[in-house]
Amino acid sequence: MAKFLIRRVIFLVITLFLVSIAIFAISELAPGNIAINTLGNTITPEQEVSFNAQNGLDQSAFTRYIRWMIGSDWQAAQLVGRPVTRIYDEENDRYSWWAVEEDGSLFQNYTPDGETLIRVERQPDGSTKEIIVSGDVWRPNEDGLLIYWGVDQNSHAAMWVKGDDQQAWTLTKAAWTSQAGAPRQYIPLQRGLLRGDPGISFKDRRPVAEVLGRRLLNTLFLGGVAFVIVMPIALVLGLVAGLNEGKLLDRVFSIGSLVATATPEFASGIFLILIFAAWLKWFPGAVVVTNDRAIFENPQMLILPVLTLSLIELGYVLRITRASMVEVLKTNYIRTAILKGLPQRQIIFKHAMRNALMAPITIITLHINWLIGGIVIVEVLFGFPGMGRYILEAALFKDVFAIEAAAMVLVVVAVSSQLIADLIYVYLNPRIRYT
Repeated sequence: MAKFLIRRVIFLVITLFLVSIAIFAISELAPGNIAINTLGNTITPEQEVSFNAQNGLDQSAFTRYIRWMIGSDWQAAQLVGRPVTRIYDEENDRYSWWAVEEDGSLFQNYTPDGETLIRVERQPDGSTKEIIVSGDVWRPNEDGLLIYWGVDQNSHAAMWVKGDDQQAWTLTKAAWTSQAGAPRQYIPLQRGLLRGDPGISFKDRRPVAEVLGRRLLNTLFLGGVAFVIVMPIALVLGLVAGLNEGKLLDRVFSIGSLVATATPEFASGIFLILIFAAWLKWFPGAVVVTNDRAIFENPQMLILPVLTLSLIELGYVLRITRASMVEVLKTNYIRTAILKGLPQRQIIFKHAMRNALMAPITIITLHINWLIGGIVIVEVLFGFPGMGRYILEAALFKDVFAIEAAAMVLVVVAVSSQLIADLIYVYLNPRIRYT
């Protein structure tokens, strides 16, 4: 058992590594311009170059992959000569990066003219104090330029060049602003996916992990409710249909499951909205989220989305379970049990059911991942703030950090569900060994 689990975990790690490369490559090759999507199509070439430099988009794909996976704070600490840390600013509701002095104080830097270096120190109460840095802090690099590495006020490790007239363009709520004495080189600061920080979303300028966590929780709740409701019902109805092959009950269940499976989610969802929301006015036709706990405080909003998900899953699992039960009942060992005169209840529950559930378990574990990542239509149709809708919006915007992080979450769920399925196989069929 231990060897089996170790092999599966190693397989999981290798799979995640290979998939992470594929996801990163696909995100990079996908069409779209992040600068234009973020800032609008009226930006100038100079503004686009400045945006790409500040976000590390002008760096090599290998450098960006390493930063995405294991972060860049370790690299920044080497260049700055001080540890760097991220803190949450409650007043401005955002995260910011700071260099850490030997005495534990936090500071950032900027230069207004390329000559004078300003040190911004964070005070215990959260306020800041600006101090002109005295002394010779500029150091020559291999090109003979006098440089200074520090942490700027926009979450970058930055390299300033003394006397440089470099300009950086930033977009404020009012208009574009140009800053003189800007850094010549940037390293966007993040901890990396392996430490729970895949980066900042280009779309909403919030940490991807923060937004993705809420969306994943919503989808898990929606998918979990649908899963708990539909799977036991589908298994029971499928077993009943298989035990009554060719009879009226089997025909009714088979035709009903075929209709449910063949009807796409957008059609069944629209029908449910028209019937139960527009005509009967029993349930809300859309999910209106006013706060993070809105769907938990008003669970009526989930009834129609759950029904839409349940219909197609109910029909699919029911048909697979029926076919599996019919096949098992025709096997030689079941016929032998019947000829031996064993009670029908014992034959069904002790011998037939365990093996008949093998195929449905495969389908169910595969559909766990589908419930989380493949319910885009349902979430968009009902305005549900879940994972599927988040991935769709990120893909349309080419929000690469959001796409990559969300895809990796789905891969983890898919591989983990297969591990759970393997363990269930062994329980249902003792002939399966840990090989």
